[in-house]
Amino acid sequence: MEENRCGWCKGDTLYEAYHDMEWGVPIKDDDLFFEFLVLETFQAGLSWITILRKRENFRKAFDNFDYKKIAKYSETKILDLLQDEGIIRNKLKVRATVSNASAFIKIQKEFDSFSEYIWGFVNGTQIQNKVLNYKEAPANTPLSDAISKDLKKRGFKFVGSTIVYAFMQATGMVNDHEISCFKYTKV
Repeated sequence: MEENRCGWCKGDTLYEAYHDMEWGVPIKDDDLFFEFLVLETFQAGLSWITILRKRENFRKAFDNFDYKKIAKYSETKILDLLQDEGIIRNKLKVRATVSNASAFIKIQKEFDSFSEYIWGFVNGTQIQNKVLNYKEAPANTPLSDAISKDLKKRGFKFVGSTIVYAFMQATGMVNDHEISCFKYTKV
C-alpha cells in the first residue's frame, strides 16, 4: 500500500522523491542551507518543479553551490552563467547569488555558522503546524517577515518573506507537511 503524501507533490516522480527525502527535513549543514538559498532565489516567480528539474544544472554551473568560490566570481564568470541554458538566466538572480554568498560568509563569521543564525529565529526547534490541505499553508508569516527583513539588512537579495517561508519549509524550520502525510510525524 502506498503511503499518503502531501497533495502538492503527487503524480510527479521527481516531486515525490524530493518530498519524501528532503522537503521539511530539518537541516543543520551550512552547505545545504546555501544550496536552498540559491534555489529559492531562482525560484522567485517560477514553479518549484522548474527549479528541481534544473537542480543538477545549477549544481554544475555554481561549483556545487560552494559559496566561498561563488563569492569570488569574476564578471567573466557571471557573464558565462548568463549564457548557460541549463539554468535560469536572470541577471539579477545570478548577481544576487554572488552577493548572497558574501553575505552568507559574513553571517558565518558573526554566528559561527549560518545554521546557528537561522535556527536562532526558532530557538533551535522546528515549528509544528497542522496543515490539513497544502493549499491552506501560509505563503508567509510574521516570522518569515522578520527573517526576510534581517537578511536584507545583512545584504541579501531575493529574500522576500514568501521566499523565506518557502526556504523555512524546505529546510525543516517549519513542518508544513499535511497531517495525513506519512512524513508529518517523521520530520
